[in-house]
Order: sequence, then structure tokens, then C-alpha cells
Amino acid sequence: MAARKRKKGTVGIVGLGIMGGAFAKNLAASGWRVIGYDVDPGRRRALARVGVEIARDAAAVAASVPVIITSLPSPQALLETVAAIVAAKLPRKIIVEASTFTLEDKLAAERALKRAGHVALDCPVSGTGAQARTKDLVVYASGDAAAIKKLHPMFLGFCRAVHDLGTYGNGSRMKYVANLLVAIHNVASAEAMVLGIKAGLPPQRIFDLVTAGAGNSRVFELRAPMMVKNNYDDATMKIKVWQKDLDVIGSFAAKIGCPTPLMSATLPIYAAAMATGHAMHDTAAVCAVLESMAGMKRRRK
Repeated sequence: MAARKRKKGTVGIVGLGIMGGAFAKNLAASGWRVIGYDVDPGRRRALARVGVEIARDAAAVAASVPVIITSLPSPQALLETVAAIVAAKLPRKIIVEASTFTLEDKLAAERALKRAGHVALDCPVSGTGAQARTKDLVVYASGDAAAIKKLHPMFLGFCRAVHDLGTYGNGSRMKYVANLLVAIHNVASAEAMVLGIKAGLPPQRIFDLVTAGAGNSRVFELRAPMMVKNNYDDATMKIKVWQKDLDVIGSFAAKIGCPTPLMSATLPIYAAAMATGHAMHDTAAVCAVLESMAGMKRRRK
């Protein structure tokens, strides 16, 4: 059985954090041979335990596979990874860039890879780390249509749907739209929870009835359980990383002259979460910020 599964192919992943680690684990579980690398030894050890082969560096990953997924925390990490792949002077590879960065950063990576004879795809995903664990992600793919079509079976090894959005960069444009809504819905969810709790309603009861009614959202379903428990340690998106995504959306909107009044209204709440010890907590921790503003204090569960 295992031998048959291995015939699905081999894929490399550079960046084995919350998202990349979930990609790797799910691909390995669904029958792909996965070769990965992360700068964090702890992440390398964790993924090795679930069947991911660990390479010595990003260039070694690229040398061993036809397709490389990059899921990275910063533009600098992307720049260094692309430089390593280019310097290795490898035959044609397909590089699937799944991170959320500015278009400028994505296009710079594409140009460098194209000059080296590789194909770059811009493929950010919509979904949280919790959704990534269960393959409940949507891939916003953009770039070479033939390459996207070819990789469709691979994408379905870690997501539930993949959409070809055409020109390279459109994947990121769509991700900005989706993340803008996530930013708003997350703070709106916290605001509603705090209103209900301060009014004397039990947090679990609030969750149960919001999810049964017209005010529900997917973000509320995903983040409100943490708000109910007042425990944000099991981060599916850390506040510190989310700040980067907010900056990307804000700068893009400003560049094209599009007002974002509701998202802009959330920024001080996320900044307050950063300043009050929640940087490494899930973004649902904005609920704790609003509770403090409301003069409330609850125990963790």
C-alpha cells in the first residue's frame, strides 16, 4: 500500500511552520514523498516524525524535487531561498510561492527564478493554521496555467480547492481581499463576544447561538472557541505574523487608491494586542484587548 502511494510523486517544501508544516504533513499522509527544510531545528524534528524527509538546506530540497513549495515568514527569507535555488544552477523547477507578501516581493522572486530557467507560481492560500491541519484550505493560484493544471493533484494533497486566477500576482491580489475580510471579521467577532459577556451571557452560549443565527461567519466559528476559553496559546495565526499581512494589505490598498475604513479601524486593536503581550498568541487575542478596554477580567480555561 505504501509503495503504491509513493507513486504520486515527490514535492519539496521550504518553510515548515504552521502552514508549511501542515502542507508537508498532509501531503506525506496522502501518499506524496515530501522533502523539506526549515531553519528551526525543532520544526525539522517535528516534521521528520510524520514522514517528511529533511534536507540540509533549501538548495538541497530544490535539487531533489521537480516542484518546491515555499511557505516563509518574511520577504527576506523568500529572497534568501530564491537566491539559494538560483545559485544551485539546477534544471527547470516549478516554485510554488504560498506566502503572503507584497506584489513587489513576489514579482522580484519571479524575475530571479525566470532568469534562472525556472517557473514561478504565486499561490497564497486562504485559511487558518487550524484549517490547514484538516486540508480545509483554498489555493489562489496564478501564473503559468499549464503548470497550475499539472500540479492540481498535488494541491489537493493539502487543500480542498484550487482556483486558477490567471496572471501571476492575481493570487496575491485575491489573498489581500480575503485577508481584509478576516481582519474585520476577527475583531467584529471579539467585539460581539465582549458585548455578550459584559451583558451577563455565558460565553459558550453566545458562541452556540451566534453560530446558529444570521450573524455567524467562518472566522467567528474558527476564532470564537478561543475567545470562549480566554486561551490563545494554540495559535493558528500569530499576532506578530498577522501584523505583516495587515501592512501588506494596507500598502496595496493605498497604492491603488482604495479606501479601507473598516480594516483601518481594526489596526489599533491589533497594535494593542502586540503591545500587551499577545504577539505570539492567536489573533483571536484581540478579544482580550477589548475585554480590558471594557474593564473586564476573566480566568483562562
